[in-house]
Amino acid sequence: MHDLVQDALTYMNNQLELIEKSLKLLPEEKLWAKPRPDLNSPGNYCLHLAGNEYQHFVTAVGGRPLIRQRSQEFTTAGGLTREEVLNLLKKVRQESSGILGTLTEADLFREVFVPYQEEDWQRMKPGAPAEEEAGDRRLIRTLLIRIPAHYGYHTGQIVLLSKLLSGSGAHLSGLYH
Repeated sequence: MHDLVQDALTYMNNQLELIEKSLKLLPEEKLWAKPRPDLNSPGNYCLHLAGNEYQHFVTAVGGRPLIRQRSQEFTTAGGLTREEVLNLLKKVRQESSGILGTLTEADLFREVFVPYQEEDWQRMKPGAPAEEEAGDRRLIRTLLIRIPAHYGYHTGQIVLLSKLLSGSGAHLSGLYH
C-alpha cells in the first residue's frame, strides 16, 4: 500500500476510534440531540462523514454509484441507534480501505470525477446543459489529503458535542483535552 494511502487511512481510523469513544459517552437518546436548533447532533455529523467518505472514495475513486442523500445527513433526527451509526461508519471505511488499498503511485495522479446530486449546494456549473452530471474533477492525491482533513474537523465537533451532551470530562484522545 502506498505511504500516502496508509497515512490517510491510519489517520481516519484513529479519528473513527475517537468517534466511537465519544458516542459511547452519550446516553442513546442524546445521539440525535442538538444543543441549539441551528447546530447538528453527533449523529448528524456521523451520517455526514459516512456520506462524504463514500462519495469521494467509494464512488469517485472506486467507480461505484453515488447513493448519498446529503440533505438527510443534516435533517435526520433519529431512527438509528449508536451501534447502527458506528456500523455505517465502519462499513464505509471497509469499502474505502479495499478500494484505496489497490492504488499505485501512478493512480495518485489520476483525476477522478466526484459527482454531486444537483440539489447539493447547487453545484451544477453555471451554463452547463441540464443533462450534464454535476460534479468536480479531482486528483486522487488531493482527495487523500482533503477527505481525512474533513474527517478530522468533524470528529472534533463530535468529540466536543459528546462531552457537552454527556457532561463528561473524559480525555478521549489520551491527551489533556
